[in-house]
Amino acid sequence: MKNTILSLSLLLGLVACSKKVPVDYAILTGEIENLDAQEITLIKLDQSFKKKIPVVNGVFSDTINANPGLYSLSVGKNNGTLYLNNGSRLNLIADAKDFNNSLKISGEDIETTNYLLYKKKTISERKGKGLHVYTLEEPDFKNKFKEIHQTLNTKLDTAQGISSEFKTLEKRNLNYEYLNELQRYAGGYHRQWANKKSYKPSEFFLAESEDMDLDNGVDFQFSSDYKEMVNRHYTKQVNALRRKDTVEYGLLGVTVYSSIPNQVIKNELIFKKAEYDLYQTKDFEKFYELFINASTNEENNAKITKIYNEFKKLDKGQPSPKFTNYEKHSGGTLSLGDLKGKYVYIDVWATWCIPCIKEIPDLKRIEKAYHGKNISFLSISVDKSKDHDKWKKMVVDKDLGGIQVIADNNFKSEFISDYIIKSIPRFILIDPNGVIVSQNAPKPSDPELMNLLNELDI
Repeated sequence: MKNTILSLSLLLGLVACSKKVPVDYAILTGEIENLDAQEITLIKLDQSFKKKIPVVNGVFSDTINANPGLYSLSVGKNNGTLYLNNGSRLNLIADAKDFNNSLKISGEDIETTNYLLYKKKTISERKGKGLHVYTLEEPDFKNKFKEIHQTLNTKLDTAQGISSEFKTLEKRNLNYEYLNELQRYAGGYHRQWANKKSYKPSEFFLAESEDMDLDNGVDFQFSSDYKEMVNRHYTKQVNALRRKDTVEYGLLGVTVYSSIPNQVIKNELIFKKAEYDLYQTKDFEKFYELFINASTNEENNAKITKIYNEFKKLDKGQPSPKFTNYEKHSGGTLSLGDLKGKYVYIDVWATWCIPCIKEIPDLKRIEKAYHGKNISFLSISVDKSKDHDKWKKMVVDKDLGGIQVIADNNFKSEFISDYIIKSIPRFILIDPNGVIVSQNAPKPSDPELMNLLNELDI
């Protein structure tokens, strides 16, 4: 009896040990022949996860602690989409010289990834190389993508080992991919690639997308095509307002995005708008107020608040950042302090910047109008050292006036960084005491510049 009890205990112990313990990670391994890179990059499609995985002699192995979902794997110049879930074990074998055709995946929970590989190959084969597909006439174009849509739906229906949750999301995604292709075609792709400048979509070409729900946060995170269409919808709203409203473009954008009903969609779009346009806007106080009242994402709010606080240091009435010993085109060096006693209108530009060059005629006009007045016109080039001679030549060729200097380290120069200059042209106005009048002054072609200078009684 004692032996029987021991045997039963041992058997139960073995059964218990044989049960799989749930894990909250996936394992990704592989070997890539002819890979020059020393790392590959895994990014979750919703941008919530990014990791660089070391590669040694073409071999890699890593544990991925991330939420289940779709991931983009960048391998040199190639990329592919994977589905990783808790407990997934994927092993990739490929040749970097022919990545897509040589890629083979084995392991556990690989059915979804295999479907994604089939999908990529099917779309590539049916669409053909390049952008020739967009030269097709409307009926042929629509039929081609309907066929792709139906083929992938059938594959999804018959695929084994794929969760019902993924199938449900992917079926909606396939429809979005079809509708988005129609929108791309109608929105300009056919006009451009078929060289039909007068093309306009027929009356019912986009009828299938007219009643599409643009307020689905789940689909927004899952489907890049749905996200593109939602983004396109709100961009059109901003541009429509821009044509009939005098409000600054950046403020228009953040105003429109702050009214988006779905908070998930609102958080992402308004953050992307703020992350770029806050650097460009003149009324950054109003911009920040609109953003912070609309966004509920604490991480995003912290990033934008940091930028806002940096701009506060550049607000009207604050002392201007300084530079010393910038090379003058006319010879010698110049420090900002050398110009104290006069207003200074600063143009930050570069020889490669087309919008900068377009402002040159108006800048010359303004300089001429205020010649002999209590203001200096200073142009700071942020050209790289390799373009130093190009800068010297352009100043002469375009007969640029004012004071011409070149920054000591292009965009990495301390003065440029202190003014948080991310794009050019950028215009700055400083008073005779070295105090900021405007860290984002009107450009020469803007009538508001002369209004501002006249208000200051220069």
